[in-house]
Amino acid sequence: MKVIIAFSLILSNLLYSQIKVSDDYKKIPDILDTAEYLYPFIVPDKDYAYWRVLSNDMDYEKAVIYESQAPDFMTINEPVPERGFFQKCIGNNCFSYILACKNEKSVYFSSEQQLRDFIGTVDNLPEAILLAKTYGYSVDTSNRFTGAYKMDNRHFSMYLMQSKGCPAVKESFLVTINRRTGKLEAKRNGVYAKDENCTSL
Repeated sequence: MKVIIAFSLILSNLLYSQIKVSDDYKKIPDILDTAEYLYPFIVPDKDYAYWRVLSNDMDYEKAVIYESQAPDFMTINEPVPERGFFQKCIGNNCFSYILACKNEKSVYFSSEQQLRDFIGTVDNLPEAILLAKTYGYSVDTSNRFTGAYKMDNRHFSMYLMQSKGCPAVKESFLVTINRRTGKLEAKRNGVYAKDENCTSL
């Protein structure tokens, strides 16, 4: 057993050394590894009088994750959709969705594709991370090869990670997003960690 553990550690260190991140990539701030902190930076592609991000928590006060500025007289009371984006489980407080008001009508955004449509043009780093999250990529700021980015007028390029399966396997990716179209391309950098404790990833 000790031999297997030692071999795994050596293999992990070899993979670490093979994933090179050029110096023009900056570290993604630690706070941006959580979706709830990304929503306030969304600049919707269309003009909405009001919008809010909610979870399907039964307690309405706890359900509101973020809400934009709204006129005092405006209230939106709509039923919770059956499914949403970033589905974690089945039941209470398991997914998120957006409820917006346009031309005095309520509009739902309750899937990953609809969230991408709501974001539209990728204006900033939090939007880029959120869009990548809709494709299953996330930030791990403990490593440069899973938590670094650079940007120019046309693209966001980010080193992100995916975690799959049980035992959970972590893999590094170089993700490139076209800022105008939101189109995402990804290149594998290799597996860098395995974890028997699936809930920790």
